[in-house]
Amino acid sequence: MKPDAVNLGRTGVSLPGSPNETGSENDEEPPGSPAASEPVPASAPLSRPARKLNVVPLLRPRIPSSPRVSAFRRAFFPAVSEKEWNDWQWQVRHRIRTREQLERMLVLSDSERGAIERAQARLPVGITPYFMSLIAREDAADPLRRTVIPTMEEFVRSPGEDDDPLGEETQSPVRGLVHRYPDRVLLLVLDFCSTYCRYCTRSRIVGHGAIYPSRARLEQAIDYIRRTPTVRDVLISGGDPLTLNDERLAWLLSRLRAIAHVEIIRIGTKIPAVLPQRITPALVRMLRHYHPLWMSLHFTHPAECTPEAVRACERLANAGIPLGSQTVLLKGINDSVPVMKELCHRLLRMRVRPYYLYQCDPITGSAHFRTAVHTGLEILEGLRGHTSGYAVPTFVVDAPGGGGKIPLMPEAIEGREGRDLLLRNFRGRTCRYPDVFGEAGA
Repeated sequence: MKPDAVNLGRTGVSLPGSPNETGSENDEEPPGSPAASEPVPASAPLSRPARKLNVVPLLRPRIPSSPRVSAFRRAFFPAVSEKEWNDWQWQVRHRIRTREQLERMLVLSDSERGAIERAQARLPVGITPYFMSLIAREDAADPLRRTVIPTMEEFVRSPGEDDDPLGEETQSPVRGLVHRYPDRVLLLVLDFCSTYCRYCTRSRIVGHGAIYPSRARLEQAIDYIRRTPTVRDVLISGGDPLTLNDERLAWLLSRLRAIAHVEIIRIGTKIPAVLPQRITPALVRMLRHYHPLWMSLHFTHPAECTPEAVRACERLANAGIPLGSQTVLLKGINDSVPVMKELCHRLLRMRVRPYYLYQCDPITGSAHFRTAVHTGLEILEGLRGHTSGYAVPTFVVDAPGGGGKIPLMPEAIEGREGRDLLLRNFRGRTCRYPDVFGEAGA
């Protein structure tokens, strides 16, 4: 198998503005010089002096790889040692990207085979060997397979779909920065992901080098945040920001943490699900310096909750980082109460709070992924009262055109009788609440 033509160096992608930063904004690959072989320069100083912490170890005894993952490695990468396999940079360099590579590992359907050739002109194909090991070889309807392998349905544009359904381009005062809500901004650091989801909201830009994490661009975004004192919350996303190396990520976090009115920094990532090897002890030691730091993870199906993902989330949680999952509701993948309940239960055991259940955004070519809105409401009804409250996410529609997230709930108010509010509980029984101030004219 031919690896990607990229050299991440000894510690990953080089720092913004460093001598090793020579990547082109038209490259799909992670930013960094293909010829770079020297060590990456040290990161910028931390916003406050690093201190030695007396803490318990970040990890309990090592969790072994799942048998499925081990069997896949032996079958398709027999010369690769376990140490190499668990190197996140090796995983990125050896992503599966071509039809020839996929046909070695999967029995492709005609729809998949035709779409793979066309996909590179839009959202490219890119799958880590680790995540490929979780995919069914012969079943084209396998949930994880459908999320990362294109089909011809991807090229059918349905009414109401748009390349930028959330209107991010119209709410971007600085390139790569979206300011939709008064007190928070979305900072798109880069457009590279280790694995590309076929339902990606930003498929118009992701994977094409449209957003490059150069020092000059990031400084513009940081300067905007510095000059906008109403911004107290910064969400770092992309692409996947955890595909940056530790030094570059530390540089960005330190610059944001140095802004007095920035109270909270969040990182949006799918890395624990598709590249858990990236969550190293060194990474979490670095992240500890920038609290309060939160992470929004992207888990879609119970099959992603492997021993490797458990280990990655455990490291993050032990570093004091609150974890929440933002799950997209997808037709034929997780659009049933049993599947969603199992996913939410596994996430809680991994110390990840099921946070949002997203109605799939109407991006171009997404009709085969999108369910009716009432499906999400039915799932919520099947969870509420039938499992832990912490296991019930908030179901939201991200309104097209930049309207923002709108939470939806199953209808619980049946009406009134005098001062009593009539409410329907999780068993469908009508209950009365003495709403003494609720009667009209009271």
